[in-house]
Amino acid sequence: MTSYLQKAGTRLFEKNLEQYQPEDPLYEFYTDKRGKQRRRRRAIPPGLSARDAKILKSVQRRAHYLDKGFSICGLRFGWTFIIGIIPGAGDVADVTLNYFLVVRKAREAELPAWLVRRMLLNNAISALSGLVPVAGDVVMAVFKANSRNAALLEEFLRIRGDEFLKLQAERAQGRGQSVSAKDSQQVKPGAGMSDDAAATAPQQKTRFVSWSRSNRKDKERAPAPGEKGRFVEDVELGAAAPSGEAESSAITVQKR
Repeated sequence: MTSYLQKAGTRLFEKNLEQYQPEDPLYEFYTDKRGKQRRRRRAIPPGLSARDAKILKSVQRRAHYLDKGFSICGLRFGWTFIIGIIPGAGDVADVTLNYFLVVRKAREAELPAWLVRRMLLNNAISALSGLVPVAGDVVMAVFKANSRNAALLEEFLRIRGDEFLKLQAERAQGRGQSVSAKDSQQVKPGAGMSDDAAATAPQQKTRFVSWSRSNRKDKERAPAPGEKGRFVEDVELGAAAPSGEAESSAITVQKR
């Protein structure tokens, strides 16, 4: 009876926590044909460049291990909660990790300023709650700033991918651009595509020629008629001159 009540209490606790916790940034849950709940990796939104897809995968993976790497009694927590237990230094370390591992990486996707400010606000809320001993760490573990920032990045990149696919369809049909210039400047559909084209462009192979080998061949090759090289000019002058002058030129060559 006690074990049954404990399981029921744990399920109720998990259900209440789901109302406040953001979704797992790396995995999504689904129900298979047998009715069992399973998880799988989140699919990358279509229409993104390889650069944006790589950034999103990296942010999702880091946010998962920082916020949801462990689970006890339905409470999923990560390294930020464990490090935050350390007074003072733990809170500073959490703020540093949250920014450099998630926000800074997300900014590489050319995000608008308002979205970056929203991410920094989530980090500030997490940092302020961590200043309260014990209770603040629990609130920080439930709030999960990194998972929220990863969700913001995923939703923004999803919109970017949809707008890029829409523009491609409109160009194929010969229609004008339906997205306003202001929205296009904010969303930047197709951002990072130029980097992908540069990375996949065929590169010419550089052929290196041995300098010593070419010099050796030049030394073995006999000089062509009229070719001027080292001491060749003096020797030819000696051969063309009279005998007296030839001897003097030969002496000059020997002295050199």
